[in-house]
Amino acid sequence: MTRSFFRWAVPAFIALILSGCSGAGYVAQSLKGHAGILAARQSASRLIADPSTPEALRSRMEAASALRQFASDELDLPDNESYRSYVDIGRDYVTIAVYAAPEFSLTPRVWCFPVFGCVPYRGYFSRDSAAKTVRELQQQGLDVYVTGITAYSTLGWSADPLLSTMFAQDRTYLASLVFHELAHQRVYINDDTAFNEAFAVAVEMTGVRKWLNAAGDAAGLARYEAGLKRNAEFVALVSKTKGELAGIYAGSGTAEKKRAEKAAAIERLRTRYRRMRDENWGGYGGYDNWVEGPVNNAKLAATSVYNDLVPDFLRLFDLCAGDYPRFYAAVARLGRLSGDDRRDALGSAQGCG
Repeated sequence: MTRSFFRWAVPAFIALILSGCSGAGYVAQSLKGHAGILAARQSASRLIADPSTPEALRSRMEAASALRQFASDELDLPDNESYRSYVDIGRDYVTIAVYAAPEFSLTPRVWCFPVFGCVPYRGYFSRDSAAKTVRELQQQGLDVYVTGITAYSTLGWSADPLLSTMFAQDRTYLASLVFHELAHQRVYINDDTAFNEAFAVAVEMTGVRKWLNAAGDAAGLARYEAGLKRNAEFVALVSKTKGELAGIYAGSGTAEKKRAEKAAAIERLRTRYRRMRDENWGGYGGYDNWVEGPVNNAKLAATSVYNDLVPDFLRLFDLCAGDYPRFYAAVARLGRLSGDDRRDALGSAQGCG
């Protein structure tokens, strides 16, 4: 399966629980959903030791426990109780993320919460609550994008469990999620989701490479690198369309004209994708659902959150000679800068600190 833009998403749902300004219903569904997951946790080590545990589940827990220890021992990620327990949530996603953007803008709508700052989405455990918000946003004339999320982080406020959704693919997928989520516990900057997510993706990518190398899994590493290459090519394709749309929206045409040009640009994206898939990827269709489904500004803008700054963080990691403590310290220093200064410093960094 493809590396999804959003499977790594880490909406800080604990912020929703703590936020009294978001409405009683919103807080209630957040609190109920998160509390239910915490109450259902089972110790991974006990599941491994229990002779009545199904062999498939035991194997999953053994793999996850080894990954979890690798994260702390080799990637200097927090050594705590997160991802040392397990919950089978009985569905394909744990939460629903709702993104919105104006009809003629690629700037996403943001929502703000005490303690954790502002983020470009709202997260829901309740499908009905998410649907209600979608209707309200659409009534305001906004483009809306909805996606299921397979994992989330409370940034260390609670011992986040492994979820059944995290085992939907292979062990490389699981490693990616665990490394990514724990990275958010290492460094998190209020009001800068793009910075936080790109940092976590950089930890995830470098961590998976190190893990596969340590395991001597040359075939797995080759598959992973091929997936990263496809993802980079697809992101570039989406970026080209975003550039075209930005020009359209900045123009002086009427709303009707911009609407028609917007639709044409999205169709060009689909045509380019199909050509790339068939000619360059040998027919690999991992992004088909994303492309062939509805595409709008909210969906396009959301891709920026998880991708745009990743090359800068990978370059900084190299400048830190692949030393994770030095890298985290450098990222934390950048986080103390103001938003614009932070981006400029990240993009122009000539050393590790």
